[in-house]
Amino acid sequence: MYPTRILRAQGGPKRSITGFDIRKFAAATGVPRYDPWERAEAWRYTGPFSRWQRFSRAFPGLGIATVAFAVYLGYEQYFLQDEHHGDAHGEEHH
Repeated sequence: MYPTRILRAQGGPKRSITGFDIRKFAAATGVPRYDPWERAEAWRYTGPFSRWQRFSRAFPGLGIATVAFAVYLGYEQYFLQDEHHGDAHGEEHH
């Protein structure tokens, strides 16, 4: 029996000659702990570039127009009633 087989059976998998461990390398290539571009990209999601600000600036008069339309609908419903709405459309219709 070869001495290398005995050593390999006791020590687990064959070691690399260079000392490179593929398992350690695979574990290290996961999610980085520090992103060097994080600070450079942070401005895109804060302040005037946040999601809400981009939406509100895309439709600048939407809030005022919605309120004005709701007020008009209320005014039309309560004050602009048609006086002869239920009457038959006969000779009295003008």
